[in-house]
Amino acid sequence: MPPVKVNVKWKGQSYEVELDTDAPASDFKGQLYSITDVEPSRQKIMIKGGILKDDTDLKTLNIKEGATIMMMGTPGELPKEPPKKTLFIEDMTDRQLAETLKLPSGLKNLGNTCYMNSTLQCLRIIPELQESLNSPDLQINLTTSLRDLYKQLNRTTESYVPFTFLQALRSAFPQFDQRNANGYMQQDAEECWSQIVTSLNNANIPVYRPNDISTASESSSSSNESFVNQYMTGEFTSILKCVDAPDEPASTTKSTFTKLSCFTSDKDINYMQNGILMALDENIEKDSPSLGHIANYTKKSRISRLPSYLTVGFVRFFWKNNRQIRTKITRRVQFPFDYDAYDLCTDELKQKIGPLRNHILEREKEKDTAKRKAKASLNPNEKETAESKSDKDNEVNDEIKKLIDPDLEKDIGANVSGLYELCAVLTHIGRSADSGHYIGWARKHDSTEEWVKYDDDKVSIVPQSEIQKLDGSGGSA
Repeated sequence: MPPVKVNVKWKGQSYEVELDTDAPASDFKGQLYSITDVEPSRQKIMIKGGILKDDTDLKTLNIKEGATIMMMGTPGELPKEPPKKTLFIEDMTDRQLAETLKLPSGLKNLGNTCYMNSTLQCLRIIPELQESLNSPDLQINLTTSLRDLYKQLNRTTESYVPFTFLQALRSAFPQFDQRNANGYMQQDAEECWSQIVTSLNNANIPVYRPNDISTASESSSSSNESFVNQYMTGEFTSILKCVDAPDEPASTTKSTFTKLSCFTSDKDINYMQNGILMALDENIEKDSPSLGHIANYTKKSRISRLPSYLTVGFVRFFWKNNRQIRTKITRRVQFPFDYDAYDLCTDELKQKIGPLRNHILEREKEKDTAKRKAKASLNPNEKETAESKSDKDNEVNDEIKKLIDPDLEKDIGANVSGLYELCAVLTHIGRSADSGHYIGWARKHDSTEEWVKYDDDKVSIVPQSEIQKLDGSGGSA
């Protein structure tokens, strides 16, 4: 049944709201919350001679287009209703667009929900994810709530109340619904990220396919492909060797990952690359088939498939027994804006990505050299014309296509060079995982030197130099 437009009257004002009768009544209450700041638990909605409950089936009410609905309730301690109605892009003048589109929309904090807000903003920078979420076959509540939230963020220029998504998250994962005497408890953003990605994977969102994808790539795809599997999932090849029985044959296993870990506790870990390599080389104990008892093993894992989007989690929280609390390691561990994952790969994958990787790195060196020469030169005739630059770019693109390994080209969503550009950072300010504050940072899509800082509903543009300070000093990492 298509949505109907109704008029909601509250405190002498009337709001035109689009009511989806196929959705639960709680979603409608969430819509009214975003407009009036009246929490659903405080709302008293009179409809069809009765009071609307969360479990009311809206289809049974036979609500007509233009129907009037009365609502009572006060925002309490929540922020007052903004004096201006939320502006949507289609309602704006050209001048308003020019002024407001400089900043993307933020998310209001609904009580220690900064962990969720920052996670959603960092995931939002994946354009292929938003495209894939538009699939008409989505059935999972959390996934459809994420799709609708991103649609609203892309339409509005003001802060958005993510109430419906928060409800879906807490329903799917009750740990995010925990409370104490002061209200809702702070949660772990890394756990939130993992659960959302797992839900996206379980929802089997179809793979995003660019318009220029080849016929060969189409035919090589399987019905089991999903967006998370293709664009966010890598593969480990691990070799297990017994230290106590050197003659025991080594075993090789394969496993998948959606996140790399970077250890930060060791005093020699000052760079992200070192922390990742330490996490990939382990010493473990397991039953030895040749010795017949528990023995020591070395496990060396290397990447045999790189995804387009590589997530790295800094392992900063650990359990402190004497205080019975998860405390934080604030060691400075630097991360790069451009990352080369070549040394993390298996020899086989190195051979596949090597030619293109070496070509791109050599081109970057040439560009840097040319820039330095141009700055030092006093000859204005050395400047490139737009036409000559376009011709050179086309030649470079043709050359790059020839260097892509055929197997990797068929693998939709795989990284074909091993090179990455930093596009988002999620930081935590504070000493404990159970307190503090989370902030999301994302590279501005139309700039190489500016980033967007998402501090809940406070959104600002910051220079790239601010991102360099997020390496762990000052309790933020």
